[in-house]
Amino acid sequence: MRAMKARLIAVGERAPAWVAEGFAEYRKRLSHWLPLELVEIEPGLRGKGRDPARAMQEEGQRVLAALPKGALVVALDGRGRAWSSEALAQRLEHWRAQGRDLAFLVGGPEGHAPEVLARADEHWSLGPLTLPHMLVRLLVAEQLYRAAALLANHPYHRG
Repeated sequence: MRAMKARLIAVGERAPAWVAEGFAEYRKRLSHWLPLELVEIEPGLRGKGRDPARAMQEEGQRVLAALPKGALVVALDGRGRAWSSEALAQRLEHWRAQGRDLAFLVGGPEGHAPEVLARADEHWSLGPLTLPHMLVRLLVAEQLYRAAALLANHPYHRG
């Protein structure tokens, strides 16, 4: 059986070094359970005289273009479902049973374009806090590692 892979598609480029290093650490730890690839999407143009809705739509088109064929799509969305680490592990097991690759989507400053939310199979909330988008990348990688460790009965989760 082919191993499931995951892609984190995130609007925004050039994460601060500490985020990039943390992400790389969890990506490395995850590599034998769930290979995780980061795809950075160029943000839409914002600022004086620019329409933020148009920027979000441009980002949405780039996000949709970056989706792997046949992937199960999980949009990070404040209005989505919040899962405990144990519940995320159960979701991961469920997704693995479907035999499809995964795509986790992190939007830009205004969130996801409507067509991105419509394309998502599931909507995942990291909770009620507003989080910096770069930090979301790191949290998703860590929580995926925690879920995979839980499924493998690895001691990390108990820490």
